[in-house]
Amino acid sequence: MNYTFIENGSVTSPLGFVAGGVCAGVKAATSAAITKAVKANESAVIPNGKRDLAMIYCEKPCAAAAIFTKNLVKSDTIYVTQEHLRNGTAQAVIVNSGNANACNPDGREKAERMCALAAEALHIAEDDVIVASTGVIGQPLPLAPIQSGVAALRDKLSKEGGTDAAEAIMTTDTVKKEWAVQLTLDGKTVTIGGIAKGSGMIHINMGTTLSFVTTDAAISAAMLREALVEAADVTYNMVSVDGDTSTNDTLAIMASGLAGNTPITGKDAAYRAFTEALTAAFRQVARKLAADGEGATKLLTCQVSGAKDEQAAKTIAKSVICSSLVKAAMFGADANCGRILCAVGYSGAEVDVRNIDVAYRSAKGEILVCQGGMGLAFDEAKAEQILLEDEINILITLGDGSATAEAFGCDLTYDYVKINGDYRT
Repeated sequence: MNYTFIENGSVTSPLGFVAGGVCAGVKAATSAAITKAVKANESAVIPNGKRDLAMIYCEKPCAAAAIFTKNLVKSDTIYVTQEHLRNGTAQAVIVNSGNANACNPDGREKAERMCALAAEALHIAEDDVIVASTGVIGQPLPLAPIQSGVAALRDKLSKEGGTDAAEAIMTTDTVKKEWAVQLTLDGKTVTIGGIAKGSGMIHINMGTTLSFVTTDAAISAAMLREALVEAADVTYNMVSVDGDTSTNDTLAIMASGLAGNTPITGKDAAYRAFTEALTAAFRQVARKLAADGEGATKLLTCQVSGAKDEQAAKTIAKSVICSSLVKAAMFGADANCGRILCAVGYSGAEVDVRNIDVAYRSAKGEILVCQGGMGLAFDEAKAEQILLEDEINILITLGDGSATAEAFGCDLTYDYVKINGDYRT
């Protein structure tokens, strides 16, 4: 392991970056419009006390890249950001929570206006701004709170502002997701930091939520994208909370180059070290996203070994972690191996079902519940104690090869239905 995590690290940990988050009133205005409880002008809406507008800024233009949701229904923020990143350069991020700016006739206009407001405040080019939104879909984005909030946000940008930015992008999240790692390249200390949000509408298919990453590494935009795809493929793309892929998923990265390492322009040893550190950080975030799933009480990690190839291992791990019946069984601490076997069987992966072993593991121990594709007699009381823990590993061993994979999810609880039954109001 050639990297270390930084205690209390965030998106501002790399050289050159500052960030901030403010309560602009986007959430309050959106809520008021939905409930029709307030019939005043947008600008008269009083903020509800929750930060809902974030900005990340670098002192110099950065190499930049991003990947996005594969949902055919997309927020206009994605189309605008895709255009702005065609030249592989960005210098700032502006993002609001509370309103997704998706499925709106004026969505493109408002996404572009958000970029213009940020560019004017920061004295940079509009096409050097990455824009994102998250929250309620199909509700017009109230622009007045953003317009009035940008100046205050600019004035709050600081090296300590990463945690405020992490809070400002939250919707139903219960915890902030922020991190930073360091590694050494060519004798230079390189830092990678980031923030993320996500609790519901998270499913394997790109598949991230919103995540913004910064680094002071010197690396080309092309290699940034390669590293991003490679790291996300085994982390973000292996998370599922509820089977729904968002319209707004964006995973963006900016590199200032201020660390002074020899620029990474190909897949050499430096690229591999950088990608290893990025993957480790993304794996930590993936676990946090799954553990903070809406209504969740348990983090589930499905670990598959002995698969024919990596694709088969990933397909099986995803199938198990996405199964509503498996998720419900884990909520109820029911060691039902039949639900695991069922999910393996319909996954579409090529597997010899007569070789499947299944076990559960947590801080309370490990128990084998299936061997050779057949259920075993086991100590139900011990199994229950293992499954009552808040972190559970579902261990699936195949006899088809040597490939492995892991996927991350959570249990399915009553509270998930409560949260989403009145999400808009």
